[in-house]
Amino acid sequence: MSKNFTVTEFFKRFPDDDSCLEHLMLVRHGESMDCPKCSKHGKFSRIKKLPAYQCSWCGHHIHPKVGTPFEKSRTPLQKWFYAMYLFTTTRHGVPAKELQRQLGVTYKCAWRMGHEIRKYMGSTDGDDELSGHVEVDEAYIGGKDNIVGRPTDKNGSNKVVVMGMLERGGDVITRIIPSANRSNLIPEIINNIETGSTVSTDELRAYQVMTKYGYEHGFVCHYKKEWRNGVHCTNGIEGFWSHIKRSILGTHIHVSRKHMSKYLGEFEYRYNMRDKPEIMFNDLLLSF
Repeated sequence: MSKNFTVTEFFKRFPDDDSCLEHLMLVRHGESMDCPKCSKHGKFSRIKKLPAYQCSWCGHHIHPKVGTPFEKSRTPLQKWFYAMYLFTTTRHGVPAKELQRQLGVTYKCAWRMGHEIRKYMGSTDGDDELSGHVEVDEAYIGGKDNIVGRPTDKNGSNKVVVMGMLERGGDVITRIIPSANRSNLIPEIINNIETGSTVSTDELRAYQVMTKYGYEHGFVCHYKKEWRNGVHCTNGIEGFWSHIKRSILGTHIHVSRKHMSKYLGEFEYRYNMRDKPEIMFNDLLLSF
């Protein structure tokens, strides 16, 4: 697959449901496999009247869609593949209304497809431990009013508090936390950042105990208009937050607290695969 997987290339590669099913079988089970029933190794041939393949030795059936969101869906497989193509080639996400227009399905169907794809994007990404120089920051995301700003009421109930950890030149990890205090922030740092790493934060007092846990810690004072202190800054993770907030405001308008984790997983996956866009589509299929 070329680095720029165009829509023309997509439909040339997947002209119908049969070609999609064949590709799903290939990425999930390979060109040949050991039969789960007779244990003999060989290729499985397509069954014409079923979305399944059978063992050439004993006739055992393999259903490639089993265990995926496609299994009980009445939506054609090609439409699922095209929705995944849209998710892996956009920078700002795909709203349900756009899926409804492009796929010709109901809004309810488009909404469900979008959330299933986001869920698998998050599970595919995983969370490898970060190391080296890591930027850590918290953000307040979502809500119907003042989306880009801080919570609009004293309890912060209009926003979701999110913590982000970004390894410079590497991956980002996000977590939804109850509040931005020491008891919530420090355990996430310990669980996701290798001891001995350099950690850059802002001036929040909750971070000031980092050296006690074996980290080299430095910070910038944003309230003093300080954006860099030697090697320390949080510009990378703040750029990630800025992108998410612009995307929510411009594409999704509003993301509820209930579904925020799936949207964060989507943006996290897309960021971590930024240098390998050509394998995003297949990588996502392999997660099913």
